[in-house]
Amino acid sequence: MSARCRLQKDSIVKTLGTVSELMIKITAEISLNEDALRFAAIRAGGPGGQHVNTTNSAVQLKFDAANCPAISTQVFSRLKTHAGQRMSAAGIVQIDVSETRSQHRNREIATERLVALIRAAAAVPKARRKTKPSKGSKERRLGAKSRTAGLKKTRGRVTGEG
Repeated sequence: MSARCRLQKDSIVKTLGTVSELMIKITAEISLNEDALRFAAIRAGGPGGQHVNTTNSAVQLKFDAANCPAISTQVFSRLKTHAGQRMSAAGIVQIDVSETRSQHRNREIATERLVALIRAAAAVPKARRKTKPSKGSKERRLGAKSRTAGLKKTRGRVTGEG
């Protein structure tokens, strides 16, 4: 594995064969081909003097989640919720990174963010079980209400003697 493939542990797997392709392993079931990710170098804003005006160090990653065969419809619907405004109506996830001055490092950060986003969407949320308050908690709540009501009853106008 080359030094440029420095993602989180076990997230990149190199396949054997005449042409080596990089697969980005997200979960045990989901692996993305690196060709599915489109990168574009853009100008980074902010301070930096003359250097920032002449280099395209920021990276924009685009991933077509709607047409990706590795992502199921359930994962896609959760990804839509997790991605929020980063996903377009066409189902394309866009991640912009301009944290470092290195375009290569910004590219790695963008890929790591996409992997984390898809991992979060792949996790099936735990179903909520309805529960009802216990008898003791109901009694404590009603006791506190009656104590507060009694305290408030003692307040009021003071009737003068005389």
